[in-house]
Amino acid sequence: MLATTSSCVRRLAAGAAAAGQRSMSSGLQRKTHQQQHQARRLRYSNWLASSALGRRVAPAALDTAASKEDVLEFNRVFPDVVRDLTETGRHLDAPSATKRFAKVLQYNMTGGKKNRGLAVVLSYRLLARHEELASRNTELAHIMGWALEMLHTSLLMTQDTLDEAKTRRGKPCWYLLPEFDTTPQTACNDATLLQTGLFQLLATHFRSQPYYLDVVDLFHDVSHKAVIGQLLDIETRRDRSLKLFTMDRYYLITKYKTAYHTFQMPVSLALYMAGIQDPEIHRQAKTILMEMGKFYQVMDDFLDCYGDPALVGPGTDIQDGKCTWLAVVALQRASDQQRRFMQECYGSKEPEKVEAVRQLYDELGLPATYKSYEEQSYELLCTQIQQISRGLPHKLFFKFLEKIYVKDP
Repeated sequence: MLATTSSCVRRLAAGAAAAGQRSMSSGLQRKTHQQQHQARRLRYSNWLASSALGRRVAPAALDTAASKEDVLEFNRVFPDVVRDLTETGRHLDAPSATKRFAKVLQYNMTGGKKNRGLAVVLSYRLLARHEELASRNTELAHIMGWALEMLHTSLLMTQDTLDEAKTRRGKPCWYLLPEFDTTPQTACNDATLLQTGLFQLLATHFRSQPYYLDVVDLFHDVSHKAVIGQLLDIETRRDRSLKLFTMDRYYLITKYKTAYHTFQMPVSLALYMAGIQDPEIHRQAKTILMEMGKFYQVMDDFLDCYGDPALVGPGTDIQDGKCTWLAVVALQRASDQQRRFMQECYGSKEPEKVEAVRQLYDELGLPATYKSYEEQSYELLCTQIQQISRGLPHKLFFKFLEKIYVKDP
């Protein structure tokens, strides 16, 4: 293990010394690294796909979380959302701002799977009494889902700008579009437009609802938590010594940056809309959903490195220097020499250094460790769901678990 890592260090040092002598052989070597990584990703993504097929969940709990009809119905509401935010007599003295807001919405809010917004609708259907599922209430659930999507998209826009990412949802990131007069500075302001605009949407449609204040408080609270998560993430990535790459720090980032708004919030919103105020019910739901958020992020980290890019997209966590579960576990196991190697290579854009980090992950046995973590976490979540005692439908949480465990890309 040490010998292999040492050879990587020597190879990198030699590459640095010969930086000005790029040749066809180095190009072939990079191609070989890429082919090796593609093969490794495909092998582990195939293992993940096959291991997810025989999971121990009741068959009744495993129907599709959101049907094509659900997605179409959800998307049909979006033009009304844009119109409510831009065409109902708002800010008539600032027409250029209103026009830009419409472009921000139409470009950034389209594409993607809308899992968070759809989760609000699904959760409401499972939590509300049958007589409450009138067309107007269902429409409100869709609008609430779009408000959550606005929060999520605003966070993505800010993160993409800070990361200098190239694509999002299959198209160029917003800050890279001069035809829309966008720059990193204007893109951050546009992201703020989305985050403040969602409260305008809530006021338009929910001000008369008994749960309005609860929902507004929840959006304020979770928005603040998500920004704290981004701050923690930025601070950690700036630590080139990697001393901040601890498991406690990792789970803190995961909790604030992902779990609250991706897992807890859709169900909490649906609980309020269904008139469920019992603090114990909210506490039980939050406990399970926060654990699910942790599980989701670890799986996402693993697939970023080992998943098939055709299914999960190109992985960039190593290049971006992110504090991931893989990096933290690797540092926990690393010798002094391997830690110095990680400090040199982690966060580099150079393909050889990125591939060398992946090789180190293999040497340290991280795929097998992940498999063990995955199985134990899944069993724990199933047990927690079965132990719910305050009337929450088990089917709701199994649908969430199925969605992340089968891991739709």
